[in-house]
Amino acid sequence: MRPPTLHHTSPALASSGPPSPPSPLPAQRHGTPGLDRFNTAAAGAAEAALLACCGSRRWAQRLVAHRPYPDLDALLAAADEASYDLSPADLAEALSDESSAGVHPGAPPAAHTALAAAHAAYESRFGHAFVICLDGFRPEEYLDQVLAGIRARLGHERDEERALSAEELRGLARTRLAHVVANHPESDVAGASR
Repeated sequence: MRPPTLHHTSPALASSGPPSPPSPLPAQRHGTPGLDRFNTAAAGAAEAALLACCGSRRWAQRLVAHRPYPDLDALLAAADEASYDLSPADLAEALSDESSAGVHPGAPPAAHTALAAAHAAYESRFGHAFVICLDGFRPEEYLDQVLAGIRARLGHERDEERALSAEELRGLARTRLAHVVANHPESDVAGASR
């Protein structure tokens, strides 16, 4: 299961050992080492890293099948295209892999109570965790954005909310994917696990 959606980047992906040195592809000589590792990782490891970004197997398999990517922009464009092509079943699979966020443990009890109640109401109405991409907001704004988002979206019809959730999930997947290939040591796709 993925980390709570309040945090818009994926958790550290555990490494099962040091990666073997990748053989940079000609188009990637000036690329990022993380993208090089993603492009050259075994299919299963790359798929596992992608599933940490979006829980749709079809989405992950499609991105793995189209490797290598010359740069991050090409990978993100492919991820967007695959996201727009998610079937209702693929979207349901991805949303079922998300979890609702809590607040920072040091937050006042009222914040914990308010967020828990809002998430419960949302999940009861729509049957999946509330997803929101918080790119562009400062961490101290996250709680207000989530609470306001839940309040606004509780009034949506099921189909309208499904479409908006798909768009938010696409944004989350982009952010998580960029993090995975940004050469973060904890995001080693060669030994990724969920």
